[in-house]
Order: sequence, then C-alpha cells, then structure tokens
Amino acid sequence: MKIPFSPPHIDDKIIDEVVETLRSGWITTGPRTKLFEQRLAEYCGCKRVVCLNSATAGLEIALRWFGVGTGDEVILPAYTYTATASAVIHCGARPVMVDVNDDFLLSAENVRKVVTPRTKVIIPVDFAGLPCDYDSLYEIVNDPGIRELFVPASEVQEQLGRILILSDAAHSLGATYNGMKTGAIADMTVFSFHAVKNLTTAEGGAVCINLPGDFDCDEVYRQLCVGSLHGQSKDALAKTQAGAWRYDVTFPGYKCNMTDIAAAMGLVELERYDSLILPRRKEIFDRYGRAFEKDQRFLIPEYETENKRSSYHVFALRIKDADEITRDRAIQMMAEKGIATNVHFIPLPMLSAYRNLGYNIEDFPNAYRLFSGEISLPVYFTLGDEQVDAVIRELKNSVIAP
Repeated sequence: MKIPFSPPHIDDKIIDEVVETLRSGWITTGPRTKLFEQRLAEYCGCKRVVCLNSATAGLEIALRWFGVGTGDEVILPAYTYTATASAVIHCGARPVMVDVNDDFLLSAENVRKVVTPRTKVIIPVDFAGLPCDYDSLYEIVNDPGIRELFVPASEVQEQLGRILILSDAAHSLGATYNGMKTGAIADMTVFSFHAVKNLTTAEGGAVCINLPGDFDCDEVYRQLCVGSLHGQSKDALAKTQAGAWRYDVTFPGYKCNMTDIAAAMGLVELERYDSLILPRRKEIFDRYGRAFEKDQRFLIPEYETENKRSSYHVFALRIKDADEITRDRAIQMMAEKGIATNVHFIPLPMLSAYRNLGYNIEDFPNAYRLFSGEISLPVYFTLGDEQVDAVIRELKNSVIAP
C-alpha cells in the first residue's frame, strides 16, 4: 500500500474552473483574484485581504509596510519554518527567537522576557493549525510598561503606538480562537496556500488586515497591493478601463501578486472548505487520536481545547521520550512499508543559516525536546479510513516500547 504524505486536492471541479480561467483570456491578477480576496475576508470576518504569490511574501510585505528595518527586532518562536525568520532578515531586522510551550506554540512568558525598545513586531506561529494564545500576547503589547518601551520609527508605528502582532497562520485557515476565525484575531494575519496546505492554489498566500479602528484598512489594502506590484499605482485590471493606461511608480516595490489561475483554485476550495475539507480532516485527526491516546509510547497533539479549534493541518504525533535516532528509525521503517511521514519542523537554531548567525539550539531546550520525538502523519481529504488504519498499524509496529 502506497500512502503519500499530503498530495494536493485536485478534482474535476478545480480543473474545470482553471480551464475556464485560461479560456477567459485573463490569467494574471484580475477579477477572480479580487473575488477571492473578498470571499476570504467574508470567511474570516476580517476587514480586508490581499492575495499574493506566497505567505513568505505576505510576511515581508507586512513587515515593510510597518516600517521594520535595520536595527529592529522581531520576536518569533524557535520552532517554526524558516520563512517566518527569513522575512525578518530580508528587512534587515533581527529575529529574536524564544522557546515554545509543550503544545509547540509561542510562549507568552518567554516573549515578555525579551521585549526591548528595539522590538517592533511579534510573529506568533499557529503550529499545525492550532491558534496561539493571542489574549496573552495582547496583554503584553498593551501593558503600559511595554508600550512605554515602544519607540516608533514610522508613521504607521506612531499611529499604532505599540508592538504589532503579525500572525503566521500558514497552517491555520479555518481554525478558531474564542469563537473567532484566524484572520480576524491578530492585527495582521498571513495564510499560505502552498501545495500541501488544507486549501491550495498551487502556490499562494494572503494577508488579512484587521488593524484597530483608527486605521483606514481600505488604504492599507491599497498600499499593500501597490507594494506587491513594483510600487506601481495601478494593476493590469485597473489599466483596462478606457483611457486609464497612465500609471506611476511610487517606490521600488516587489513582484508577488497572485494570478487569477491560482485564485480560481482557491475559490472552488473555499466554497466547500467548511462543509467538506475541514470535517474530513477532523475525522482523520480523531481516528488517529483514538488509536494513539491510550498507547503509552505516544503523545497525541492538542488540537481542540475549551477556546481553540485547530484547522487540522498537521497531526504532530510525538514518540514519548524518543531521541532523533528512534524517531528517524520509525520514519524509515514506515517508508519501507510505502507510507510517507514527515517532521515539522527542524527548529531554526539547528539549521546552518541560523547557527551561522549565532543561534544555539541549547538555548531552546523545549523546542529540541519536541522536535526529537515529533512525527507528522498523513492527513489529506482523500485519505481513506483503511489507509489511516494502515498508518496506525505500521507506526505501532515501528516503535519499540520504552
């Protein structure tokens, strides 16, 4: 039996919509992208959404909009994918990494310890689809003592008057926190629509704008759109209006807009996301959970709490008290049976790029402990119950009792 880890969900409905887009003659940023932005904003309950070609671009565009640059610090978890930190480095700022809690999520207690006058942004990461503790993070940034430390270096920083909370929600589209969907919780939220995500546009991402009331979110949307297209004052769709060819370039921007081909895929998936995609992923999570929760060799991930519900993106099972060798042996044995698993993630301080900048995994003991025993199991819409049971059976056979 061959069981891949996370193949993209592509069916005839998506194919037909993409073909229709190709036949329409409009394949770059256009009416479908604008509609996808609108539908995402409605789905999440946020003020505006800008669609881009990746979540990484979304993080960097948001950071640059806020004026993050050389000498600034951005707090983020040591347990995340490189994109979270690389976007900070691209802006010339320094990632300030902190250790995580046992649920893989950013520790608010550790965040508070590292805030300095150079801190401009906190990037919490909704690992595996479970939202972070945003109430605790807002308590920190709104603390009068922390606000006094904040030194604004741009007009928008002056307007906000505190540290920005920019959520890396690459995993958590559709997750909820205190009854609110991700996208409507943090000041700004970034989603990923990469091929392995719950909702894919092949490649793609989005920035949800949910800034406080004194911000003009329509204007922020316009600024992010301009920033995503070379700093050009009009996109191709706007220039199709009669006599509207003339444009300006207001600053040297980027090229990271979403295409209508990608948006076509997203529109189809979003329409059935809550009715089909999330329920099936939850069924798979629950089946794994029931199978492993009473087996003393394993620790099941937290994916539903009193005030949180995951998007069921990654089932981050842990082998209890395992070292890397034990975990890697289980992965190899599963692969030999035709079952693909994965590890989310190698903590940043273990990667050459960050070790070379002076980060040391010994400073993040909980991140390393979680990583050593983590094994991500297959979860995708078309994964059948028999396949789930095969994953369970073969993993149990691959792990020797402690």
